[in-house]
Amino acid sequence: MPTQIPDNKNPQKPKMPRFNLNWIYIIVIGTLAFMLFQGNGLSSDSSYNKEVSYTVFKDYIAKGYTEKIKVDMGKGEVSMVIKPANVREVFKQGTDRTGKMPTVSTRYPSTDKIEDYLDSQNFKGDVTYEKSSDVWFNLLSSLLPIIILVAVWIFFMRRMGSGGSGGVFSVGKSKAKLFDKENGTQVTFKDVAGQEGAKQEVQEIVDFLKNPSKYTELGGKIPKGALLVGPPGTGKTLLAKAVAGEANVPFFSMSGSDFVEMFVGVGASRVRDLFSQAKAKAPSIVFIDEIDAVGRARGKNASFGGNDERENTLNQLLTEMDGFGTNSGVIIMAATNRVDILDKALLRAGRFDRQIHVDLPDLQERVAIFHVHLKPLKLEEGLDVDFLARQTPGFSGADIANVCNEAALIAARHNHTSVVKQDFLDAVDRIVGGLEKKTKVMTAAEKHTIALHEAGHASVSWLLEHANPLVKVTIVPRGQALGAAWYLPEERNITTKEQMLDEICATLGGRAAEELFTGHISSGALNDLETVTKRAYGMVAFLGMSESLFNLCYYNNEEYGFTKPYSDKTAERMDEEVRQLIATQYERAKKILSEHAGQHAALAALLEQREVIYTEDVEAIFGKRPWKSRAEELLETENLALEGVTPQQAEAETDDEQAANASSATPPPMPKAESEETGEEAGQ
Repeated sequence: MPTQIPDNKNPQKPKMPRFNLNWIYIIVIGTLAFMLFQGNGLSSDSSYNKEVSYTVFKDYIAKGYTEKIKVDMGKGEVSMVIKPANVREVFKQGTDRTGKMPTVSTRYPSTDKIEDYLDSQNFKGDVTYEKSSDVWFNLLSSLLPIIILVAVWIFFMRRMGSGGSGGVFSVGKSKAKLFDKENGTQVTFKDVAGQEGAKQEVQEIVDFLKNPSKYTELGGKIPKGALLVGPPGTGKTLLAKAVAGEANVPFFSMSGSDFVEMFVGVGASRVRDLFSQAKAKAPSIVFIDEIDAVGRARGKNASFGGNDERENTLNQLLTEMDGFGTNSGVIIMAATNRVDILDKALLRAGRFDRQIHVDLPDLQERVAIFHVHLKPLKLEEGLDVDFLARQTPGFSGADIANVCNEAALIAARHNHTSVVKQDFLDAVDRIVGGLEKKTKVMTAAEKHTIALHEAGHASVSWLLEHANPLVKVTIVPRGQALGAAWYLPEERNITTKEQMLDEICATLGGRAAEELFTGHISSGALNDLETVTKRAYGMVAFLGMSESLFNLCYYNNEEYGFTKPYSDKTAERMDEEVRQLIATQYERAKKILSEHAGQHAALAALLEQREVIYTEDVEAIFGKRPWKSRAEELLETENLALEGVTPQQAEAETDDEQAANASSATPPPMPKAESEETGEEAGQ
């Protein structure tokens, strides 16, 4: 849809150009150039502008060297233009050929004397008299450079010290933006979809500020600080904006990096100024975004004075939050996605009493987020938002907003009248896999190898119970990938060892298919090998899922702990366990493909022909999977809940139906003696 440009009040009136800094430079340079070249008489060339004594000047008149004389009564100066025939005698050089007029000037005693002398010489040439304001001109020419320099200096100092831009005059002042009733934000809790738990906790802070008696009558106290923790793009800053929009108290917003400057002591000064402003307007809220920029744990990666300023700023922040000079009535909110590196003193109760986790949205929360970002789009009728949410597992709120915007751009690129389902699928592919490279040229052998590889992923994952459900397989190059098998990751709360092994086996299916059906391996499995190696080391070193290192975890997140809390011998055992684990799953993938070689070949041929195949195509070749995905199980549970039936009751009813069907079934006829003998003979 085209963007509408808002109408101005006077669309016919042209806008005046803004006065920028370039005009200052032009004025200064022009003024200095004028002052440099002015005042040099009729010629700017000193070789043809000669000042002589009054006696020599009279001698030139007596010899008839001139026909023009100009008397400046204001300056007390008289000048003459030398005739061309006499230029060589006066200036010791030939006549100027550029059109300049050689001039000779001198100071005269008085006007009467110069007039008397001209009369005595019977001078018949032109004599002109002028009166210039020499005093004011000299005064202006001497003061003008000083005035210009002072004006430029004031101009730059104001630019450096105004608007909280970090200038000289405001270097120790807080850069926090104030939002109050007059200039508050328009974001409210209605604009924050999902994250119901996080919204409830921050809503409680807003409610306390609006109705403090509701809590104080029971003896409760509002938390001094709330730390929003979560991955990037999950809406931490948006929650803070919603607090600013909902609360009727002053809201100070500032970034953690705004505290730190190159000058020593600036950060601590800004912390003091921030809290003094907040205390003056108490009750108020202070929000510090990306607090890890200033709140990093002290003592880590210490250098020679490099961290002194940041640590001083942190010490001042700790004191202001909960020290002898505690600012009552000031609530601190902060956001970070790196809570593991924050100083423990900053996280303790009394400073940040609450850590509000803003996690990646689940399925239902993604549906709500989609509804928010789909409002400005022109959509096709009956668009399934639940389907879009299922196609974006692990996406943050910012990612979903990007998907919606990318889908609108793709629809406009294809000249659609509305944004359709395929536009959203293409947008997900574009964001996850990169731009489709339709111009990349591949040989028939390369295309066949890539088809076998991707079909190997699809085949193994389809035949494993705990592998993620397959969505589609493609051999169209995107980004750095020549092909891809797209899955719908299961959003599990816990992951078992069997599930991890199945996922590793499915990831190795591409390399196994190459070796099994082409007799060689290629570099196309680089990303697969990187993924399985990291996952295998996580199982062995962190999760205790190996045979020889069972129930041992070597993950260490202590501030001053060892970076390698195990011996070299243990490291060798880890390497051997990882090697065996990956080798076992690789042989398992080869075995599965060998047992279903015909189906795999049919799938690869179909993929090579169409370039993109979907779940329905794989199901037509391999048959329907006998296992239910976690999403299907959750959907059944939700449907039973709507009917008022628990899963246990549904399972009991299913067992009763099976038993009733078994009892009511007609018993099979007794076998004949001949059959029994045949069976015995066969058994023998």
